[in-house]
Amino acid sequence: MSLRPPSLPKPVLRAAALARRDALSAAERSAAAQAVAARPFPIDFAPGTVIAGYAPVRSEFDPRPLLRALTECGARAALPVIVGRDQPLVFRAWDTTAPLARGPLGIPEPGPDQPELVPDIVLVPLAAFDRLGHRIGYGGGYYDRSLAQLRAGGDRLAIGIAFAVQEIPAIPALAHDVPLDLVLTETETIDLRRV
Repeated sequence: MSLRPPSLPKPVLRAAALARRDALSAAERSAAAQAVAARPFPIDFAPGTVIAGYAPVRSEFDPRPLLRALTECGARAALPVIVGRDQPLVFRAWDTTAPLARGPLGIPEPGPDQPELVPDIVLVPLAAFDRLGHRIGYGGGYYDRSLAQLRAGGDRLAIGIAFAVQEIPAIPALAHDVPLDLVLTETETIDLRRV
């Protein structure tokens, strides 16, 4: 018998969570990004650890202040690059002050002159999350494919980055969905590895 409440379809949950995210002001989004960057990072890492973030689009949570803080502690930053439909992402090195080029979907990314890196920790954008480690992305499956490929090669942590308003009680998980290990919001660090 399942103790999880019944859930609405993912497109409905995604739309509602994105509407709540979009309703946040620019000042609230900026303050949230600064709050996460100012908190101690929940994972100890050695100098040279590759931490992949992403360039935010629309009203996404901006992980760049956190990435900058992590590079000051010795991490190497990387950002994702879309190489093709239904393909895993490639991650390229990013100097956190360097300009980015527009990729095929209009998402800022490092240019082809930057070396590819294999991230140890991936900061994952999302539309919604629950406390069992499930997430709703944007429907392309890029992060699920990428995380599955990375984890096949060794231990890799997936850390969702979101506003607290993006949390929902339950997300219907599919077999190909790759769970998150933690979620960072402006109000808390949620460790999902103990769920």
